Amino acid sequence: MIEKSHGGDMKNLFLLVLTLVLFFGCGSNDDIRMIEIDGGHKVWTKRIGNNPDIKLLLLHGGPGATHEYFKILDQYLPQVNIEYYYYDQFGSFNSDPSNNPTDWTIDRFVEEVETVRKKLGLTPSNFYLLGHSWGGLLAMEYALKYQQNIKGLIISNMMASIPDYNNFASTVLGPQMPADILAEIRELEAKQDFGNPRYMELLIPYHYEEHVLRIPADKWPEEVNNAFANINQEMYVAMQGPSEFGASGLLEFWDVKDRLSEIKTPTLVIGASHDTMDPDHMEWMSKEFPNGSYLLCEKGSHMAMWDDPDVYANGVIDFLNKVDN
Repeated sequence: MIEKSHGGDMKNLFLLVLTLVLFFGCGSNDDIRMIEIDGGHKVWTKRIGNNPDIKLLLLHGGPGATHEYFKILDQYLPQVNIEYYYYDQFGSFNSDPSNNPTDWTIDRFVEEVETVRKKLGLTPSNFYLLGHSWGGLLAMEYALKYQQNIKGLIISNMMASIPDYNNFASTVLGPQMPADILAEIRELEAKQDFGNPRYMELLIPYHYEEHVLRIPADKWPEEVNNAFANINQEMYVAMQGPSEFGASGLLEFWDVKDRLSEIKTPTLVIGASHDTMDPDHMEWMSKEFPNGSYLLCEKGSHMAMWDDPDVYANGVIDFLNKVDN
C-alpha cells in the first residue's frame, strides 16, 4: 500500500514538472532549431520562454561572434515571462561555417534575419528585435527594409556611422590613454603586427577593461570569454578589420545617419558612459527616430549587459512592456 502510494506521488510530481516546463518553457534541447536559409545553409536558434505577445530575437555582435554573451539575460527575462531567442548568425559558432567573402554582405545578413523571423513564426504583432554592436548595425538595416514586420526595435551600443565611430576612437578614446601606450599601439598597427602578443598586452588593460567590459579580464564571465574564443576570426577581420581600435574592413564607410527618421517603429537606443561607441551620438540617434527613446548605462561599457546589468536588463524589460501595452 505504501509502495503504491509512493508511485502515485512520483507520477503526480512528474506530471506537475512536465506541465510547468511546457507552460513556462525552459530552454531545453527541444527548443533548439536549425533553420535553413538561402543556399541550403543552416543557422542555430534557441527559444527561451513562452509568451505569445512578446518574442524577442537577439542579434549578437562581431561580426562572427556568438549568442553566448547574451546569457546574462537569463537572470532577468524569464522572471517576467518574456520569450526570447538566441541565434548564431551564419558563419558563427553553432551555425554552419562561412568562409566565403561573397556571403559577408549586409544585404545577405538582412535577408537571413527575415528568413529566421518567418521560420520562427514571429509576426508584426509580437516581434521585437534587439541588436548589439554589429547586431545593432544589422538591426538598423533590417528595420530600414522590413520595419513593417517589427513591433519594437532595440539598438544596443552601436552608432549609426562607422566613420563617426572611427573619429570617436581616434579623437576621444585614444587620447584617454597614456601617450606612450597609444604610440606603441599605433606603431604595432602601422606594421600590421596584430599577432604580436604585446598588442593585446596593451589593449586589454588600456582599452578592453576600460571600454569593452569594465571587469578585470581574468574575471570576465565564461559566457563572454566563449563568445570571443568562438568568434569567426576570418569574417571578423574582413568586415570589421584587424584593429581593435577602430574599423577598417568592409564596413568602414557604412553610414545610415541620414535615414534614421525613416524608421517609425518604436525604438530604444542603449548607450553606456564608458562605451567604445560615443554615448552622445547614440543619444542623438534616439532623437532622430520618430518614436525613439534613450537608455544610458552610466556604469557600463560596450558590454553594458554585464557591467551595468540591472539598468540594461530592466531598461529592455520596461521598453518591451511599454510597447506591448
